[in-house]
Amino acid sequence: MRPRVNICWLRRDLRLHDQAALYHALRKGIPVIVIFIFDRHILDELDDPQDRRMTFIYTQLEKINQQLIALGSSLITFYDTPLDAFQKLIQQFHVQEVYTNRDYEPYARKRDEQIATFLQEKGMAFYDFKDQVIFDRDEILKSDGTPYTVYTPYSKQWKQKLNTFYLQSYPVEQYLGNLFQMPAQPLPPLESMGFQRLQIAFPPEEPDENIIRHYHEWRDYPAMNGTTKMSVHLRFGTISIRELVRKARALNEKYLNELIWREFYQMILWHFPHVVHQCFKPEYDRIEWLNDEEAFRRWCEGRTGCPMVDAGMRQLNATGYMHNRLRMITASYLTKNLLIDWRWGEAYFAKQLLDYDLASNNGGWQWSAGCGCDAAPYFRLFNPDLQAQRFDPDYQFIKQWVPEYGSPEYPAPLISHQEARKRCLDAYARALQDKMKPAH
Repeated sequence: MRPRVNICWLRRDLRLHDQAALYHALRKGIPVIVIFIFDRHILDELDDPQDRRMTFIYTQLEKINQQLIALGSSLITFYDTPLDAFQKLIQQFHVQEVYTNRDYEPYARKRDEQIATFLQEKGMAFYDFKDQVIFDRDEILKSDGTPYTVYTPYSKQWKQKLNTFYLQSYPVEQYLGNLFQMPAQPLPPLESMGFQRLQIAFPPEEPDENIIRHYHEWRDYPAMNGTTKMSVHLRFGTISIRELVRKARALNEKYLNELIWREFYQMILWHFPHVVHQCFKPEYDRIEWLNDEEAFRRWCEGRTGCPMVDAGMRQLNATGYMHNRLRMITASYLTKNLLIDWRWGEAYFAKQLLDYDLASNNGGWQWSAGCGCDAAPYFRLFNPDLQAQRFDPDYQFIKQWVPEYGSPEYPAPLISHQEARKRCLDAYARALQDKMKPAH
């Protein structure tokens, strides 16, 4: 006879503490099985066997499995499509209900609709919860019920609505006795899925409170250890957003604002999913990009002859991380100085960034290209040399990543900033001229 169970399905919430779906599943009193699906729809698209994210996810799942084994249970994992995984699960267990946390990306929404329909047809319930944000979907809207498309009024409303209710942790620990008791299940080897286990030091899961305290002073200087490196933990849910917002609220409003930007972009992706492939502002889709493949290759490799850009790109390629100030500089340089389509850069970051998050990455790229919802105006071009003088005055960061800078080995710049600025403004003006014509 198949055991009667509820399922908690982990996705981008890889922790057991302060976890909404797990809390709600355990409280029901029916034994709970925790599962993770290595989703073939996603993994089969990854063409790099050394993708750093796979090592990060795998390491975290091993940790979760050890915690579950210590409680007499185990993590059950599948390397499969979600639908096939659930078909196998319901043959093995008498599943009552499935609990999971919401994901706002277009693929995830389709996947969850498919699984919910499948389960409902079999007489099982599917419940999803808010977990990776403080406010989701329709919780922060304008007075007329429409979504905000400008950050500042959104953030004001966000802060006004925030109270301790939204920041309370879920007391999962009180209900861990309701986990389904079973023998330990090992994870399938990462190599069996086509990926290599890499030796990487990941940032600690606990944020450095001193860095949060000084965040407004230190965050723009890439040579300093001045950012919390929490983005990867937020991306995969290895830290609770409620915990981080409590700290930000107590220690530094500038840091809190950055966490609100993350939620703003999640909300934009939910309400305007066309941004994945198109400009938020449709008139910007008329820009005639140069899309010079050689220039793009040199940008990817960090050999543009622009030292601040090259240092940022080399940091990304070597570590899977890029400092936030550098993300803006390199993106502005690609789109405005080189006139290369923001989607090319966005896709490259998507492959390289350990903390890659569709909503934030897309929002950041469209902001830099001037075509997003609350974007830098198109006539604003970062001057990368002035950025270097201001934020890396001793060239410490540049020398770390571009040791040949200043020697004959360092390439000449692809284009001067003055020439790039004129070319960019002309290209954008041509694309936007119809919009700028006065109405008759």
